Amino acid sequence: MIRKARGDEAGVVRDVVLASYQGYVALIGRPPGPMLDDYAVRVAADQVWVLEDAGEIVGVLVLEDGPDCFLLDNIAVLPGRQGFGFGRLLLNFSEAEAVRCGWDAIILYTNALMVENIAIYAARGYVERERRTEKGFERVYMEKRLESG
Repeated sequence: MIRKARGDEAGVVRDVVLASYQGYVALIGRPPGPMLDDYAVRVAADQVWVLEDAGEIVGVLVLEDGPDCFLLDNIAVLPGRQGFGFGRLLLNFSEAEAVRCGWDAIILYTNALMVENIAIYAARGYVERERRTEKGFERVYMEKRLESG
C-alpha cells in the first residue's frame, strides 16, 4: 500500500532513506543529498509517500508538484527489500501521480556516479536532459513524457 506519510513517521522515513543510500557514501565520497534532507519538513509539506508491506514502511517517495515541473526528488527502498519490485511500484506510482496532478512529464535526477540508476531510468523511458552541479553534487537530470488515461 502506498500512502501519504504522517507527521509522526518522519523519523521512520529518514531511517529508510539513510539505510537505502548508505551504500553510496563510499562511491560518492560523502552522504548523498537525500541523506541530508529534513524529512519532518518534507512530510509537513505533504511531499512524502510511503510504501507499506506487511505493516512495515519499506519504501519512500518524495514528490514535488510544480510550479515548473513534477519532480521525483527521491525514491528509496530498504536494502533488504530491494529486488522484489518495490522500486518499480514506487516509480509507477510517481508517474501516475504526475498524470493525476495534470502533468505530461516527470523529472528526476540522480548522482552522475550512480550509473546503475541512470541505466534503470533509461530502460524505463527516461531521457537525459542535462548534467549540472548542485549543492556540490554532480547530478544527471532525466525526463519521461507521460500519457494520461
